[in-house]
Amino acid sequence: MSNVQLEPEISQKSSRRGIYLLPNLLTTGGLFAGFYAIVAAMRGDFDNAAIAVYIAMCMDGLDGRVARLTNTQSAFGAEYDSLADIVSFGIAPSLVVYSWGLISLGKPGWLVAFFYAAATALRLARFNTQAPSNGKYFTGLPSPSAAGLVAGVVWVAHEYGVPGLKLWDLAAVITLIAGLLMVSNIRYYSFKELDLKGKVPFVAVLLVLLVLVCITIDPPKMLLGGFTLYVLSGPLNLIWRLAKIGYLKYQARHKKKGKLVK
Repeated sequence: MSNVQLEPEISQKSSRRGIYLLPNLLTTGGLFAGFYAIVAAMRGDFDNAAIAVYIAMCMDGLDGRVARLTNTQSAFGAEYDSLADIVSFGIAPSLVVYSWGLISLGKPGWLVAFFYAAATALRLARFNTQAPSNGKYFTGLPSPSAAGLVAGVVWVAHEYGVPGLKLWDLAAVITLIAGLLMVSNIRYYSFKELDLKGKVPFVAVLLVLLVLVCITIDPPKMLLGGFTLYVLSGPLNLIWRLAKIGYLKYQARHKKKGKLVK
């Protein structure tokens, strides 16, 4: 009986703890950017829709790092971040690319868009249920990078006046590939080894400035190019590792044959 009486008190006490403002404010900013991307796509403003997806990515990159730097990590923040990511990197990019080009496909078009959104949800669910790892690789393409690829295609095409009706087939293929890579077991570098609190060589600062200058010159092309390279890095790394394993096995067989001949 005593345990039953204490349960409401414990529940009320936990509900009064509150949440950390700064990281959750950044997460809310990312959620707002994702929601705005959907609204912009619905009215045909695809430039701002793609930009909003990239802003959501910046917010998503900041909230976790700010929480770690300020020691304001919480279970609530982790759950809130995942829910916001489904909107910003799953629903928003799928509806942006659908409104831009996939709508011309009819039913297959919205099924492709749904597949991408569902793959994002599955990717995030798998990430949340996996054991915490300090490794330097992600399993599967991260959802922000997939969103950057899809939004980048729309932004570049719209920036240069190419309507979605002419690139619907390319958009469908890219959207499907991005969704498949998210739920795949292909490894992607996570950049977890980057230490923002520690000292870095002076050359590293120059490289960061150079990247920012290049992005400023032509944001649509440079961002699409950067995310395309990152998306390709996973399969290329897999091919390299398989080729290396095959070469080592080939060498081992030949060494074994040489010993038998002797």
